[in-house]
Amino acid sequence: MKNLFDLTGKRALVTGAVHGLGMAMAKGLGHAGAELIVNNHSPDMLNEAKVEYEREGLKVHTYVFDVTDDNEVNRNIDLIEKEIGPIDILINNAGIIKRVPMEDMEAKDFRAVIDVNLVGPFIVSKYVGRKMISRKVGKIININSMMSELGRNTVSAYAASKGGLKMLTKNMATEWAKHNIQTNGIGPGYFATSQTAPIRVGGHPFNDFIISRTPAARWGNPEDLVGAAVFLASKASDFVNGQIIYVDGGILATIGKPSNED
Repeated sequence: MKNLFDLTGKRALVTGAVHGLGMAMAKGLGHAGAELIVNNHSPDMLNEAKVEYEREGLKVHTYVFDVTDDNEVNRNIDLIEKEIGPIDILINNAGIIKRVPMEDMEAKDFRAVIDVNLVGPFIVSKYVGRKMISRKVGKIININSMMSELGRNTVSAYAASKGGLKMLTKNMATEWAKHNIQTNGIGPGYFATSQTAPIRVGGHPFNDFIISRTPAARWGNPEDLVGAAVFLASKASDFVNGQIIYVDGGILATIGKPSNED
């Protein structure tokens, strides 16, 4: 049974995993035995992240490139495979959000979100996928969102990008499953990170809303994503393809409870 989830000897590229949920998932793969490759556009952020990974005894390599730049991605994927070895696992985690009411949002800002969150995974997966196809094996995990299924005020671009990423995930599975490549997604719910710390306080309206709206009655901890990430990266998921696993404490399972219900 342990062998089903063992990632020893595997190499995992996790884009944008310099903090938060991306780092938590990358650490999970590392502790399951994977050799980590982390990308970001910022050398300083990568250097800080490298210290954090190594503090936990994890082997990590860092590469600076922009996931939206076709030529940069192509060049760096070739470089990674030459310097480190074949990429066995890809997690498309890099993403951005711009919270602007749709009627006020500039088209350039809308395009920027789509470019990072949807076009980026397409570009990275294309170049990694070609190499996986030649080897007839590979695992690709796209980081989706509850906004792959639901809308919310001020996140039109983000929701559009994550909805598109859900369908890109399904189409990647459709085209590449015959090459023994499993492409799936993880959709995180609301998680306790440094970014959400200011609103995760008692009495804050959004904190109270999330706790009451979530059947598990709490925010997720970053470590709650590790199991799904390791599962989708391991032999345990060899016949799982085109699925989105929502790690959300049950939010998508219910329309929520009325204000007058215990």
